[in-house]
Amino acid sequence: MAYTPNGLARAAVRFKPAAFAGTFVALMMASLIVAACGILLETGLRASVPTERYAGAPVVAAADQSVRFVTGSGDSRSESVTPLPDRARIDNSLVAEAASAPGARTAVADVTFPVRSGDKAVTAHGWGSTAFTGEKLASGRAPGPGEVVLAAPGASVGERTTLTTAQGPRDFRVSGTVAAGEGAATAWFADSEAVRLSGHPGKIDAIAVLPKAGVSADTLKSQVAHAVGGKADVHTGDDRSAAEGSALAYAKEMLTGLGGSFGGIAALTAVFTAAGTVALSVGQRAREYALLRAIGTTPRQIRRTIATETLLVAPLAGAVGVLPGIALARWWFGQLKEKGAIPEAVDLSISFIPLVTAVGVALLTALGAGYMAARRPSRIKPGQALSEASVERAGLGWIRTPLGIAAAAGGTVFAGFAASNTGDDAANAALGVVMLFMLAVALLGPLVARGCATLFGLPLRGAGASASLAAANSRSNSRRMASAITPIVLAMAFSSVLVFMHTSEDRVAADQQRAGITADHIVSSDQGLAPGAVREAAAADGVTSAVGLLKTSVLVPVGSGGDRWLASASAQGITGSAADLAKVQDLKVETGALKLGKGEIAVDASLARSAHVGTGDRLALRLPDGTKASPKIVATYGRGLGLSQVTMPAADVKQHVTSAFATEIWTRGGSAKSLSGLGTLTDREGYATARSMDGELNAWANNTMAAVLGGFAAIAAVNTLVMTVLDRRRELGTLRLIGSTRRQVLRMVRWEALIVAVAGIVLGSGIALATLVPMMKGLTGESPYIPPLVYGSFVAAILAMGLAAATIPARAALKASR
Repeated sequence: MAYTPNGLARAAVRFKPAAFAGTFVALMMASLIVAACGILLETGLRASVPTERYAGAPVVAAADQSVRFVTGSGDSRSESVTPLPDRARIDNSLVAEAASAPGARTAVADVTFPVRSGDKAVTAHGWGSTAFTGEKLASGRAPGPGEVVLAAPGASVGERTTLTTAQGPRDFRVSGTVAAGEGAATAWFADSEAVRLSGHPGKIDAIAVLPKAGVSADTLKSQVAHAVGGKADVHTGDDRSAAEGSALAYAKEMLTGLGGSFGGIAALTAVFTAAGTVALSVGQRAREYALLRAIGTTPRQIRRTIATETLLVAPLAGAVGVLPGIALARWWFGQLKEKGAIPEAVDLSISFIPLVTAVGVALLTALGAGYMAARRPSRIKPGQALSEASVERAGLGWIRTPLGIAAAAGGTVFAGFAASNTGDDAANAALGVVMLFMLAVALLGPLVARGCATLFGLPLRGAGASASLAAANSRSNSRRMASAITPIVLAMAFSSVLVFMHTSEDRVAADQQRAGITADHIVSSDQGLAPGAVREAAAADGVTSAVGLLKTSVLVPVGSGGDRWLASASAQGITGSAADLAKVQDLKVETGALKLGKGEIAVDASLARSAHVGTGDRLALRLPDGTKASPKIVATYGRGLGLSQVTMPAADVKQHVTSAFATEIWTRGGSAKSLSGLGTLTDREGYATARSMDGELNAWANNTMAAVLGGFAAIAAVNTLVMTVLDRRRELGTLRLIGSTRRQVLRMVRWEALIVAVAGIVLGSGIALATLVPMMKGLTGESPYIPPLVYGSFVAAILAMGLAAATIPARAALKASR
C-alpha cells in the first residue's frame, strides 16, 4: 500500500488529539492577540466622527489641529504628526478672503471661549454663528456693542449683567434671550466684540462658509481653498469634525499606537511563542518520524505530513481565536471611551482585514515553525533518527547559536548605551534591551536552561531522591526545559517593565511633589479663577505671597539625530513674581536663576537633557495652540515631574490657550477663612496634583498591556508545561514500575516545575532590571521603584501556575498508567 501523508496526518489528528491540543491553544492565542490589535489599529486609521457644531455649515476653514515636525532631509527626511494640546486658530482677516469665493453667500467668523457669571461658567460665541447653528431669539434683538444675548434661566431683556472675561469683569446690557438648553449657560456677543473679548486678538477658531443657491459643497470647498491660499485647511462632510478640535486626532494617535506599536510587539511575541509550541509538538513526535524514516519514508514525505497536520489544525485555531480577539478589542475600546480618551461618536471598526490577517498569521506561523522543526528529523539517517528520538540531542544548531550570541551582545551594547545617556535617548535604548535579551533567551534556550538546571539543581542534590532526580532530568532534557522557561521569562520581563515603569514614575512624582510644595494654601476652580483673584489673595489677611498658576501643556522637541519628535510637557504659566513663586514652590533649581521675564523660561533638568539644551540656550518649542516660540532658558530644576516640567510667565501663554483664567492660586500664610471665598481651598497635605488624561491613560494602558502580554505568556507557559508533562507518561509509568511511589514521582515533578519557575523568574527579573535601571535613570534620574507586594504577587503567581500546570497533568498521567 502506498504511503499517504495526508491520510497519516488526518489519522494523527483524529486518534491523538491530545498531541495537537497544545498547538491548537498556542495558535488560537496568537490569533486572538493579532485580531484584537489589528482591530484597534484599523479603527485608529479609519476613525471619524460626525460634525456637531459645524453641521449646518457645508464648508469650514480652520487651522490644522496637529503640528508636523520634520527631521532630516532628502532620503533621511521624516515627518511626525502630533495633536496640539489646545486649539489652533487662524487670522480674522481670512473671513473676507473666504467670503470672496464666487460660490459663497456669506462667511462667518466663529469663536468659542469661556466667560464667568459670578461663580458659574458660561460659554461665549459671536452672534453671527447662529447662521449655521440655528439658535433663534426668544425675545429681544441681536447684540450690538456692549450688549449680549443670553441663554440662561432667569435672563430678561433690558437688564444689566456682569460677565468676567480674560480681560476682567464688565457690565453688558441683555439685548435678547434664547431658550435655555440643558447644558451650561451660553452668551452671544457682537461678532467684532466676541473676537476682542476671546483673549486672542485678531484670531478666530474657524470660518463657516455658506453657499449660494445651487453651489455644491465640493465646488465651494475648492473655491474657498483657492481664496484663502493655503492659509487654512478647508473641510467638508465628516472631515469638518477636524475643525472642532484635536480630540479625534488624539484618539487616532492612541489607537494606532496601541494597535501598531504595542500590537507589533504583542504579535511578534505571540508568533514567537506559538512557533516554539509548534516546534515542541513536532519534537515530541520525533520517535514517530524516526520510525517512518526507518521504514523508508522520504524526507519530502515527512515534511508533507507535518505541513498537512498544520493545515488541519492552524486554520481552525486561527478562526476560533478571532472570536475572543473581537471581544478583547471591544472591551479595550469601551474602556478607552469610558476614560474619555475616545469621543463617544467614534465606533469600533471591524472588517475582514484584521480577522483574515490573524488567521493567516496563525497558519504561516505553524507552517514556518513546523518546517523548521522538521528539517532535522526529515534529513538525518533513519538509524540516527531512532537514536535521537531516545536521547535528547545535546548540541545547538549552527543558525540559532550565532543569532543568539548576537542578540545577547546587542542587548549588552544597548544596555551600555542606555546607561551612558540620559532622557528619552536612554529610555528608547532601554526598550531595545528587553527585546534583544528576550530573543537571546529564546534562541539560546537549551544552553540557558542547562546552565539554570546546573545552578539551581546544586542545592537539590542533597534534598532526597526525588529532588536529585529532578535536577538530573532538568540537565539532561534542557530543550524540554527551555520550551517551558521561555514564556515564563517573557511574562516576568514584559509585565515587570510595563508595571514598574509606572510605579517608578509615580513614586518620583509623589516625592518631588511632597518636597516641592511649600505653599500653606492652594485655591483652585474647575471653571478658572477670576482675573483679579490673585490680587485678592495677596491682599487677604496674613498672606505674605500669592501666585497664580495657569496649567497647560507645550510641545518640546526631544531625542537626538534623525530620531527626534515633539513630546508633550506639562507647563505652568505664572502670575506673580519669581520671588513669590520661590516661596510657594521649591522647584530645586540646579542651574541658573529663576526669573519670569518676558520670553524667559525655566525647564525641568531631565526635559532639558532630552531636548539637548541648557541654561542660556533657546528652546524651540510649540505653545499650546501650535505657535512657534524660542524662549531663553534661564534655569533648570529637578522637581518638574512632581510640579511642572515648564515654568513661564502667564502673559506669554494666555493668548495661546482657550481659557486664560488661572486654574490655581498658591499662597504662603493666610487663613482658610480669608481665602475660602475665592474657590476650593486645600492645604499642602491635602493637595494632590491632578494627573493629566495622558498620565491616567498611560498608567492604565501600561497595566492593561502588562495584563495582556503577561496573560498570554502565562497561558503559553501553562500550555507548554502541560504538553511536556503529558508527553512523559511513558517515563512516569516506568518510574512507578521500578518501585518509585506515586508521591515520589509527583514530588520529582514538582521539583522540576520549581526549577523551571525559579529560572524563569530570575531571568525575567534580570532582563527587567537591565531595562528599568537605565530607563528610569534617563526619565527620572532615580532608580526604579519596585513595590515588594506587587513583585511578590508576580513571583507567587508564576510559582503557583508552574506547580499547578505540572502537578495536575502528572496526577492524571499516573492515574492513567495504573
